[in-house]
Amino acid sequence: MRTRRRVMLADVAAEAGVSTTTASYILNGRADEMRIAPATVAKVRAAVAELGYRPNRSARSLRTRRTATIGLVSDQIAGEQYGSSMLTGASLAARELDHLVVMGESGGDPELERLLIEEMLERDVDGVVYATRTARTVHLPEGLRGVRSVLLNCEDPHEQLPSVVPDDEGGGRAAVATLLAAGAREVWVVGEDPVPEATAGPRRMAGIRAELATHGLDVAGLVRCDWSVTEGFEATRHWLAAGGRADGLVCMNDRLAMGVYQALAESGLRVPDDVSVVSFDGSALAGWLRPVLTSVELPFTELGALAVRRLLDAGDHGGTDPVPMRVRPGGSVRPV
Repeated sequence: MRTRRRVMLADVAAEAGVSTTTASYILNGRADEMRIAPATVAKVRAAVAELGYRPNRSARSLRTRRTATIGLVSDQIAGEQYGSSMLTGASLAARELDHLVVMGESGGDPELERLLIEEMLERDVDGVVYATRTARTVHLPEGLRGVRSVLLNCEDPHEQLPSVVPDDEGGGRAAVATLLAAGAREVWVVGEDPVPEATAGPRRMAGIRAELATHGLDVAGLVRCDWSVTEGFEATRHWLAAGGRADGLVCMNDRLAMGVYQALAESGLRVPDDVSVVSFDGSALAGWLRPVLTSVELPFTELGALAVRRLLDAGDHGGTDPVPMRVRPGGSVRPV
């Protein structure tokens, strides 16, 4: 079988009837600087399309000391709904900036993570995005010290690095504002984050308390449980059986809300007639529940895209960038 010969820059120049130098200037975006006529630029572009020319990335990296690739190292996001959205956002932003994303997942194994980072650096990537599945604090891996990096969905309080995270505190305020606008005044929160390094739960709670305080109110109570369907059902069922009541519930995630829905129905309470419910995530599950769950959406696509843009911004000197969380309306809140 004969191997097809790679189309070279000299082939493009010959097809367009120009010198190799002129073709190089055009394809490297220097046509205006070198005062090359638009008609000549058009001929070279047409030759590129006709021949299927693709620049040699290895040769370009030797000239520019850039490989036009970004490393993305994560713990466990590729197979998750939210993680895949982060990857999509990162990949689209990278393409817009003429880069490709090379991704590796450690599964939470520190040794595998070390090897992945070494592999990325051996590939001479232009920078590394370090991402986590859940919003939390982290310790920057030793292999990334001194390497251009951005933290995605996580923060290291001891490092001056760019960090892109959801605005969970703003999300908490938005959830409560939605309930208050519907007339709720006795607001309970369902769910307590059991992971010490997690940041979503505490920040959401801070936003919930802050928004209630602006209206002279406080959290009426907390139904303590893990963030799962079963825990949400059992904890809410026991709370209701003990006489617990509220006109507004904030669930810390959509899975919890599913369990809450079941417990309320078992007690003969209707959503939203008897109690309004707002949650967090904006997951597909929110759309499957009946009535459709009003949920504060996690902006994972925007997070991934912003992380790449900050990584490739030569003037970025660090700091945390919280991305706004929008309320996705449903039918679980009483109409205003």
